Amino acid sequence: MPTKSLIAALVVTAGAVASSGIAVAQSDKSCDKGEFCVWAGPDYTGAVQRLDLESANPDECIPLSVVGRSFVNRLSRDATVYQRETCSTEAEFTTYPKHGTYVPDAYFVVRALQVWGP
Repeated sequence: MPTKSLIAALVVTAGAVASSGIAVAQSDKSCDKGEFCVWAGPDYTGAVQRLDLESANPDECIPLSVVGRSFVNRLSRDATVYQRETCSTEAEFTTYPKHGTYVPDAYFVVRALQVWGP
């Protein structure tokens, strides 16, 4: 049974994330058309961050608020995922095609995203 201090820490952490404006939610295995979704755990589990073309400006490096271990690209554009939050090509990176690329177990942890322009 969880201790009172553990429960209090979880409540404080959840409140801090909610009040920060970071778009992270509890696990939901769905990813809508027009979204790039990244999960903290493999097989689309754990916290999830959802981005679309309004929240992910094309051609910009976007550091993610979760460290991704699985993701889906359902955007209308290709997207590159990066191991480093600076979109460094000195570390691992891979580009995934638009319209429905599903990666249940990423080859490396994903910390940033770049959506490509038209």
